[in-house]
Amino acid sequence: MRFLSTFDDESNPFPVPAFAGDDLVFAGIEPGEDQRWSTWPATLPTDRGPEPRPDWVVTSAAAFDTELGVVKSGKEADLFLIERAIPDADPTMPGNRALLAAKRYRGSQQSDFHRSAIYTEGRGTRRSRDQRAISNSSTYGRLVARAQWAVAEFAALSLLHSLGAAVPYPVQIQDTEVLMEFIGDGRAAAPRLAQVRGSVADLRDLYGQIVEFLGILADAGLAHGDLSPYNLLVHHGRVVVIDLPQVVDVIANPAGFDLLHRDCVNVCTWFTRQGLECDPEELFGDLVARAV
Repeated sequence: MRFLSTFDDESNPFPVPAFAGDDLVFAGIEPGEDQRWSTWPATLPTDRGPEPRPDWVVTSAAAFDTELGVVKSGKEADLFLIERAIPDADPTMPGNRALLAAKRYRGSQQSDFHRSAIYTEGRGTRRSRDQRAISNSSTYGRLVARAQWAVAEFAALSLLHSLGAAVPYPVQIQDTEVLMEFIGDGRAAAPRLAQVRGSVADLRDLYGQIVEFLGILADAGLAHGDLSPYNLLVHHGRVVVIDLPQVVDVIANPAGFDLLHRDCVNVCTWFTRQGLECDPEELFGDLVARAV
């Protein structure tokens, strides 16, 4: 499949890549199959990840985005593996090449947003027209809702990364695509917690990391809202939390505490089945005390 160019829109301030300095040497190179020019130059500063930015983030306008395949298909979005790299540049040098996960929220005809209402309570939208369209499930409203999920995920990733939580670094958002750090080795994604088996000591360490993450959210008055062994990655012993568009404010959302409680039950149920006893009610009580 070939990328649709983001530089074809006449309103785009970057109709062609803006080369500068050493990037001029790449002016004669064009993207090939399954490639596009890097979308970084076309994004606003507010649509880029928090600073200080990791040195591996590729910001050159001379870079290509190459689609390497599908990592995972979900209910609301598909995850693709993208290589962003400067052609012919030394790939070992920071800022020349990076593997990214591109989460693309689907069109209304393929996705299923029926669960969204419980998470979006208390969020609202800035424009009453958008809110009415979403409520009426019009075509425009479904498009707005799709974009809102991408915006919500990018905002949650940005906030939690800034707070020191173990989440993928959010590189940028453009329309309904969120580009973020790829967690894995080479092109192989890190395993999910559901796939991991280990000693009691290993499990205790993993559980402690998840509790620490939940504590960071609780201190900010938030809950993941859909936490499970399937959206917790384990990369070289480090737990990284993914799938964050539904993060809720436990006070503003009427179901906030119920969702927080469900997170605790889901986590403790899995660890108990693996042989590490933990009490979801005790965990829930500790998090509520931090959240209010």
